[in-house]
Amino acid sequence: MPQKSTLNIGLLGFGTVGQGVWKHLQANSANLEQRLGGSLYLAKASTKDLSKIRSVSIPKEQLTDDPWEIVNDPQIDIVCELIGGTDLARKLTLKALEQGKTVVSANKALICEHGQEIFDIARTHQAHFFFEASVAGGIPIIKTLREGLVANRFSLIHGILNGTSNYILTRMEQEGLPLETVLADARKLGYVEADESLDLDGWDAAHKAVILTYLAHGFWADPKALTVEGIRSITPQDMSFAKKLGYKIKLLAIIENIKNSGQIAVGVHPTLIPEATILASVDDVFNGISITGDVAGTTFLVGRGAGQDATASAVISDIADAASLLLNTHQEKNAQKKAPLPIETSCKIANPEAVTSAYYFRMCAKDKPGVLAEIAEALAAHEVSVASMLQESLDKNKVALVITTHRAPESQLTQAIKHLEQLDCILEKPFFIRILDSDL
Repeated sequence: MPQKSTLNIGLLGFGTVGQGVWKHLQANSANLEQRLGGSLYLAKASTKDLSKIRSVSIPKEQLTDDPWEIVNDPQIDIVCELIGGTDLARKLTLKALEQGKTVVSANKALICEHGQEIFDIARTHQAHFFFEASVAGGIPIIKTLREGLVANRFSLIHGILNGTSNYILTRMEQEGLPLETVLADARKLGYVEADESLDLDGWDAAHKAVILTYLAHGFWADPKALTVEGIRSITPQDMSFAKKLGYKIKLLAIIENIKNSGQIAVGVHPTLIPEATILASVDDVFNGISITGDVAGTTFLVGRGAGQDATASAVISDIADAASLLLNTHQEKNAQKKAPLPIETSCKIANPEAVTSAYYFRMCAKDKPGVLAEIAEALAAHEVSVASMLQESLDKNKVALVITTHRAPESQLTQAIKHLEQLDCILEKPFFIRILDSDL
């Protein structure tokens, strides 16, 4: 027998995503009611500014400027945390869970920084916590890991998790434009976070990578311990060289099980990927994620990673899952849904010495005989093997030199760069990008 036929929903935050959730829940209420066996009632939403004009109409009595009014309302069954940030959002989320309420969140920074605390509180108070919208917008990556691929252990998860950086790199590659020009357009289009470092320096993708690492490998990686590099140093020249070498440059999050050792390398950085791969074709604001498991092989997901509708779709998906649990007594004891359990539990962050990659080097060097041999000798001294070489004249005295290497440990790469910087023939600090040797 159903516990109750109607579930009341409260939205914390009524910005772009909150309005999208309200709009689409209203539009699809009849269909959802038929599928769930009960109804969903949008009871109330909170906002900082009650007087603001919005694209979505909402009765005045259902709007409040006090989010605690929603959290503490005993009639509210499902709380959707859509305010962002990590301070107030954490307090509201924990309070709701302590009262046994179901919480749906799109807040990747909150989960990255306080996930363990949130999940522990949820288990302690027999509450539910859902967070599909926190990673990759409308792509159901969390459900895929937790449910669709639950039989797998993952050797590699990698992909484009930030649509803004992908939009910028796509236009740089297709139009030969410098980053600052495209960034200005991205700002006008509203693609860039208020804190631009989240997009440009890789931290938005890093937050999402931490969540995926927990789900796949069972530990919370400290973001400060990860390799996190952004796209600010990428130039049109890099795009041109990459194309000549048969690659595209994308900002990737990479979660790699080092030879199935239980050591997990987690990083976010610009990466050269082969032009012929599926991932290289994911352009503009789209996200794409490749998941390699020991049972299913490789699964690839692509879709809009941000925006009102994509994120609202993921939030409503979680609301529907939550409603399915709450409306049916026999599902109420489903602990897997109450708080996510990782697939593995004995993994740890990889030692730097265990992380290997192939590399792309861009250097400005003197244009004189013997330079190439000097550079190759410096790399060989640290067991970094040259795979290919390109050069382009800058003027009569300087050349832009690009070298790709075979796989080598990052610790050896660091030493090789220090060696190159000391060479008299190298005029600027060498810039490097990792190369992904993957089929997807």
